[in-house]
Amino acid sequence: MRRVLGAGAAGALLVLTACRPAPSGFTLLFLGRSSAAPVGSLSWAPDPDHSRLVVFDGALHVVRTVTDPRLSSPVAVAAYPGGRLLVTERTGEGVVFDTAGKPVREWESPFPASLYATEGTRIIASRSPYFVQFVAEDGSVPLLWLLDTLGHPRQGLGIAHVPDIRYLAQLMNAGPAVLSHDVPYFAPLVRDEILRLDATGSPVWRSSRGMIPVERDPQFVAGNVRRVAHALINIAMTVGPDGRLYVLGGADSAATRLRLDVLNRETGEIVDTRVLGTPATAIAVNRRGRIRVLDPEALLAQTPTHGRDLFAPSFTLPDLASGKPVRLEDYHGKVTLVNFWASWCGPCREEFPHMAELYSEFHRADFDVAAISDDVSGSKMREFVREFRPPFPILVGGGRMKAAYHYRGLPYSVLLDREGRIIERIFGFGGETEFRHLREIIAREIDADSAARR
Repeated sequence: MRRVLGAGAAGALLVLTACRPAPSGFTLLFLGRSSAAPVGSLSWAPDPDHSRLVVFDGALHVVRTVTDPRLSSPVAVAAYPGGRLLVTERTGEGVVFDTAGKPVREWESPFPASLYATEGTRIIASRSPYFVQFVAEDGSVPLLWLLDTLGHPRQGLGIAHVPDIRYLAQLMNAGPAVLSHDVPYFAPLVRDEILRLDATGSPVWRSSRGMIPVERDPQFVAGNVRRVAHALINIAMTVGPDGRLYVLGGADSAATRLRLDVLNRETGEIVDTRVLGTPATAIAVNRRGRIRVLDPEALLAQTPTHGRDLFAPSFTLPDLASGKPVRLEDYHGKVTLVNFWASWCGPCREEFPHMAELYSEFHRADFDVAAISDDVSGSKMREFVREFRPPFPILVGGGRMKAAYHYRGLPYSVLLDREGRIIERIFGFGGETEFRHLREIIAREIDADSAARR
């Protein structure tokens, strides 16, 4: 389960320009373990733990946050043609946003899970180092894909390595990629090397940190529990405003301590190394190549609250019991939990008893639940309702809700204030901890509103 505060879209935003950051300003390269991207004078960074994008100015002050149902777990941001943003979701989808925080388009991953990098109108996809799946490969799929601006694969680059254990091929070939001056660079997740490639994907130079005496393919470790022996070397990579290549990786095999290596793009020479010693970091650079290493939690702690977004689009859906239409506006004046579920969703079955308990703890004048079934099958929906007998009304979505609200999975919930504005989004089911948090938030919202009315 991940939750995200619903702040930020209504706040003032600095005027975007087409210029690069001023020489005295800093561009944020990495936040946590993810790549950020400059668009205009601002740096846009993913914050996967809170399902949002965070926007920084040249002084590294947070000026905005962006949330959306499509931002379930963003792991990287890249510039996209037209001054837009290409966000990589953890599961590999590409999602394009404009700088107003509105989604433009999205596409499915060309690999089981992809990571995207851009330059101008060129987009490159690599196997994601953030979500590695065990998928057998036979070497017919290239190391990298060049995509068009709609996310369609147009040309393969390089040859993927097929290890003896084919189910480890995704792990073997995962890693961040970069495009700079029409040149692709690739840094394998589990090999101590950084590569500059030519137009076909063949290595031009190969740089190594000298961390591993003998490179070996990943192997399954003997024992009852299936584990893989490998070292995490390269996690994220980007080009700084000074034109150098910045690679974030592990200083130990498990990457519990990070390191930063700075390379000359033309020669592959490592010109600077910083052993950071922490499992997460934030790194910013200015155009003169001055590096700042910061605490990511401290950076995010300055996130402002500029107001709450309205929940949209509105809905009018039939009540399962009465057949009468129920509108979103009918919940106006109450703190409301809008919950999307389906009978085939296992976590939804676990969540329903907790929602029933939560529903009974607050007065109906203050709190309500809008539980929207996204089942296509009416009989299965009714069977689910007969089994759980929820005390709150069930609204019939008829299988159309995902297309309307763009969530990535079920259950998905949105907590609204009395004005229908988003307090918090909740992805998945987080058990009693999640509902303890919800009780606190709901009670605080009700008490604060009651105090304001007195």
